[in-house]
Amino acid sequence: MRVCKITLIFILFAITTLAQQAKKSKIPVPIKPEIVVPPAFLQTNQKWVDSVFATLSPEERIAQMFMIAAYSNRNRAFEDSIAQVVAQYKVGGLIFFQGGPVRQAKLTNRYQSLAKVPLLIAMDAEYGVGMRLDSTTRFPYQMSIGGLEDEKLIYEMGKEVAGQFKRLGMHVNFAPVIDVNNNADNPVINFRSFGENKKNVTRKGIAYMKGLQDNGILACAKHFPGHGDTDVDSHLALPQIYYNRRRLDSLELYPFRELMKEGLGSVMVAHLNIPALDTTSNLPSTLSKPIVTGLLKEELNFKGLVFTDAMNMKGVTRNFPDGQADLRAVLAGNDIIEFSENIGLAIRLVKEAIVQKQITQEEIDARVRKILALKYWAGLHQYKPVNLKNLYADLNNANADYVNRKLSELSVTVVRNVHNTLPLRSLDTLKIAALAIGVNTETPFQRMLARYAPVQNLYLPPNASIDYLQDLKNKLKNYNVIVAGAHDLGVRPVNNYGVSAETVVFIKELAKGQKTILSVFGNAYSLAKFQDLEKLNAVIMSYQESPNAQEVAAEVIFGGLSADGKLPVTVTRTFKATYGLATHGGLRFKYSSPEDVGLSSKIFSRIDSLVNAAIQAKAIPGAQVLVAQGGNVIYQKAFGYHTYENKTPVSNTDLYDLASLTKISTSLAALMKLQDEGKFDFNKKVGDYLPGFKGSNKENLSFKDILTHQARLTPFIPFWKDTMKKNGKFKWYTFKADSSARFPSKVAQNLYMHRRYPKKLYKKIRNSPLNEKPGYVYSDLSFILYPLIVERLTGMKFETYLKENFYRPLGATSLTFNPEKYFPKSRIVPTEYDSLFRKQLLHGTVHDEGAAMLGGVSGHAGLFGNANDLAKLMHMYLRKGQSGNRRYISEATLNTYTSCQFCPTNRRALGFDRINSPYIEHGNAAKGASPESFGHSGFTGTFTWIDPKYDLVYVFLSNRVNPTRNNSKLSDLNTRTEVQQVIYDAIEAAEKNKTKEKALGSN
Repeated sequence: MRVCKITLIFILFAITTLAQQAKKSKIPVPIKPEIVVPPAFLQTNQKWVDSVFATLSPEERIAQMFMIAAYSNRNRAFEDSIAQVVAQYKVGGLIFFQGGPVRQAKLTNRYQSLAKVPLLIAMDAEYGVGMRLDSTTRFPYQMSIGGLEDEKLIYEMGKEVAGQFKRLGMHVNFAPVIDVNNNADNPVINFRSFGENKKNVTRKGIAYMKGLQDNGILACAKHFPGHGDTDVDSHLALPQIYYNRRRLDSLELYPFRELMKEGLGSVMVAHLNIPALDTTSNLPSTLSKPIVTGLLKEELNFKGLVFTDAMNMKGVTRNFPDGQADLRAVLAGNDIIEFSENIGLAIRLVKEAIVQKQITQEEIDARVRKILALKYWAGLHQYKPVNLKNLYADLNNANADYVNRKLSELSVTVVRNVHNTLPLRSLDTLKIAALAIGVNTETPFQRMLARYAPVQNLYLPPNASIDYLQDLKNKLKNYNVIVAGAHDLGVRPVNNYGVSAETVVFIKELAKGQKTILSVFGNAYSLAKFQDLEKLNAVIMSYQESPNAQEVAAEVIFGGLSADGKLPVTVTRTFKATYGLATHGGLRFKYSSPEDVGLSSKIFSRIDSLVNAAIQAKAIPGAQVLVAQGGNVIYQKAFGYHTYENKTPVSNTDLYDLASLTKISTSLAALMKLQDEGKFDFNKKVGDYLPGFKGSNKENLSFKDILTHQARLTPFIPFWKDTMKKNGKFKWYTFKADSSARFPSKVAQNLYMHRRYPKKLYKKIRNSPLNEKPGYVYSDLSFILYPLIVERLTGMKFETYLKENFYRPLGATSLTFNPEKYFPKSRIVPTEYDSLFRKQLLHGTVHDEGAAMLGGVSGHAGLFGNANDLAKLMHMYLRKGQSGNRRYISEATLNTYTSCQFCPTNRRALGFDRINSPYIEHGNAAKGASPESFGHSGFTGTFTWIDPKYDLVYVFLSNRVNPTRNNSKLSDLNTRTEVQQVIYDAIEAAEKNKTKEKALGSN
C-alpha cells in the first residue's frame, strides 16, 4: 500500500513538472499526434523537386517561402514594381487581388516569364474568382449555402471554382472558410462562414475542399485555429480569444481536425491572440511557435502547407514592423508568408536567423521542398502560359451558371408561412404590389415576379420624405397582396446590417394591413433587426442581393420552386439554426437552364445562330423563343428589333400578333371546357349550336369534320374586298375615321367599322359554297364562328370567358385581344404595312383582315401575347388540362382533342395540328418530334408545339410579315422547325451521354 502511495505521488509530481515546463515554454501539453491523411501533393515526383531545389541558392530557397500581392487593376508602375520583385528576389509566388480576368492573365504570363522557378499563384476566392475579378461568375457566400442539404452541390461549386483557377493559371484558393461563426457581431468572418454548427461547417468545408483538390487546385482551410467568435476585425486590430483549451478543442479546432483526416492540402493561420494557446501578450497566432508548430504541425500532425494570413493586416503590423513580422512568422513554423511587403528585408532577416541558429537550414529546406512538391502537383513542372482566347466564355460557362443558380435554389429559406400563404394560389383573385425597399429602380426580384402574374412595381427609396411615405401607403391600399423585397442591406454588422430605422417602421406598418410577404436580401443575422415579423404572412431569407437570389425568391412565392433551405445560424429565439419551413414547388414554371434538365447550353446556342441568321437574311426583324421541359423554362430569349429600323429591341415581355395560334389558344380552350361541362359536343352538327345556319349547306356538318379541316369548307374569304369601291376607296356605309355608336369597332388607327357589318361576315360564311371534293383542306371559317357558339352557350363575351376561365388564373395576362387597350404601344410588336386595305402600319391592331373587321376579337386570329404567357397555356395542355392547383380541362377531353381523328388519311387532331407521317422535309414540325406531339403555326411567323413524350413546350414568335406578307424567307429557311430540331438534338445527345456513362459504369 505504501509503495502504491509513493508511486502515485511520483506520477503526480512528474505530471506537474511537465505541465510547468510546458507553461514556461508556452507550448501546450503534448498529446498523441492526430491520425491524418497526408495531402496528395506530397506524393509527387521527387526527381523534379530535387533537380529544381539543387539550382537554388540559399537566398532563393528562402524567397520560395514568400508570396507577394498583385493586382490587375493598378497602373503600369505598380505592375513593373511586381515584375522587378519577381525577377530580383525570385519569390515563390503571387496572390492576386482585384482586377479583370484578361488583364490578370496577361500579367500572369508576364510575371511567369520572369520567374526562375514557376510562380505559385493564389487568390482569396471564397465564392469564386468573381470575389476578386469583374466579368466572372460569383458564387453565393458561404453562409448563403450553409443551410442547404446537398453537399454534392458544394463539391460541384468547388469543381467549377477549380476550373476557373486553372483557366487563369492559378494553383491555390484560400478557401474554404471553416471558422464556426457563433457571434452575430463578428465583423470579419460572419457571412463568409458556413454557419454556427461545427459539424455542418465541417461537412460543407470538406465538400468544397474536395471539389477544389480533386480537380487540381489546392484548398486552404482558414482561419486557424478559429476566427468565428470574435468581435474585432483582424484587418484593423488584433482580436483576443479568451476561451480555454477545452472549448477550443471541442468547437473551433473541430473542423480543422476533420478536414485534415480528409487530405486537406493547406491551412491559413489567423492573426489572433489566444492566451490558452500562447500567453505572450499581443502575439498574433501567426507568429506563435506554440500554435503553428506545437499545435498545428506536431499535435494535430498536419503535413500540408501552412500559410500566414496577409502580413499587411493591422492584427500583425501594429506590434511588429516590416520584415520582423515575416521573420517571426517563419520562426513560428509557417511555410509560406502571404502578402509580404518588404521582401528584401525579410529574406535578409531569415538568412541572419539561420546564421544565429534561430532556425536551421534543414528546416528551411524541408519547407521549400514541400513548396516545390506542390508546384509539381499543380502542373508547374510543365508550365504553359495562359491562353487568352475565349477566356471570358470559358470562365462564365453554362455549367458554372447552373451550379450557381442551383446553390441559390437550394439555400433559399422560408422562416414564416402563415396558413400556407406560400406559394400564392388563385392568381385571378390577387392584386399584387411589388414593393422594393431601399432602392428606386426595378429589381430582378420584381422582374421575376412579373413573369408569373401582373404586379405593380412600387418603391421605398432611402431617406424618403414624409409626403412620399404617405403617398406610398395610400397606393398600397389598392392591393390585396404586398410582396416586399428588402434590398441594399449590408453583409456585416455595421449599421445594423443595413436595416434602417425607417425600413423597420414601414414594415411594422405593413404588418398591420393586407397580406404581406417579405423577402430579405441580406445577411441571415439581419432578420433580428426587423420588428413584428411574426405579424407578416410570410418571410423569406434570401441571404444576399444577387440576381439569382432575388429570382429564386420570386419563384418560391409563386410555387415555381420549393423552399428547402435551413438557417445556418441562430438569429432569434424563434429563428434558430436549422430552422426553415418547406414549401411546395412545381405548381408553375421554374426558370432555369438546359443543364437543369440534363441538356447542354452549348447545343442550345445553335438556336441563337439560327434566329440571328434569319434576322440577317431579313426573314424576320426579331423574335421571341421559349423552350420548357418538365415544367422548367430552360431557354427564353428575345432577338432583334420590332422592325427593320432597329429602333426598339425585342423584349421577352413584348406582345406579338399570334395569328392562327389564336385558334388553339382561344376557340379550342373554350370548346374543350364546354365539352367537359356537357354544353358542347364535337360529334354534333353546326345546326345544333348555330340556329342561323339551319337550312344552309353547313347545317349538317359535324364539328368533328370541321375541326379536322375535312368538312369541305372554303379556306378563307377576303371579306375586306366587299368594303372597297373599284377606285380603292371604302364604301360610305362601312368605315368612319372616328368612333361613334354606329361605328364602334376599331379596325385600325382612325378606322372604325359599322356596328352591323360583322353580321354580313357571318352571312357570307353561311352562304359560302362547299368544296366539291371531300378531304383535308385547311379553313379559317369555322373558327370565326366559335365565339358565337361560346357566347350563346355561356352568356359571356368570348374574351371575358377566356380571361376569367384561363388567362387570369394562369397568370397569362398578356394574352389578349386589342392589346393597345391594356398595354403601351412600345410593348406591342408591329406587323405589316397594309397597302391595300387599311393603308397603314398595323401596330396594336390585328393583322388578319377578317378578325380586324370583327373588332379585333375572333376565334381564328386576333390574340396577342408574349412567349412566356402563351407557354403557360400550352403547358396546361401538356399537363393534361391542369396547372398549379387547378384543373381547367379534363384529361380525357384534352387527350381526345389532341389525338389524330382520321389517321392516316388526315393528320389533324380536333383543331390541333400534328406531325406529318412519314416525315416531310420543310414540313409542319421538326423531324425529332414524336407522333404524340401537337401544336400549330401562325401566318405572322408564329409557332408553338407540345410534345408529351419529351415533356416539351416550344414557342417561336416573330413578325415575319413586317413590312410585307410577301416575305417568305422564314418558311424558305425553315427557321421555326430548324430551331425546334435543336431541342431534339440536345435531348438525343443527352441520351447518348447517359448510355455511354452507363456502359462505362458497368465496365
